[in-house]
Amino acid sequence: MAVTIYHNPRCSKSRQTMALLVERGIEPTVVEYLNTPPSVEEFEIILNGLGMEPRDLMRRKEAPYAGNGLDDDSLSRGELIAALRRDPVLMERPVVVAGGKVAIGRPPENVLEIL
Repeated sequence: MAVTIYHNPRCSKSRQTMALLVERGIEPTVVEYLNTPPSVEEFEIILNGLGMEPRDLMRRKEAPYAGNGLDDDSLSRGELIAALRRDPVLMERPVVVAGGKVAIGRPPENVLEIL
């Protein structure tokens, strides 16, 4: 089964989730999303797999959230996804995609449910 982790190596939860995968013999495809944000299509897969809207995946305490007025209810799904691509620091992390299922590794053990 192909496993992808949207990873931030500076984040302890992301590192713990990566270690959990490796401990189980899984060598995931690693996407350092701060350098390579998911495409619109990848965000759609992530959001649909999580059953979330874009704002639900956003870290609302990050400066770009308030600074770009992302709490504006009139913003469309497409506009919010564009904001996540423009400022990937807004994305909750880590996100793991495995076999068409998606989980956020907070706590890291959440990813075990999709493996």
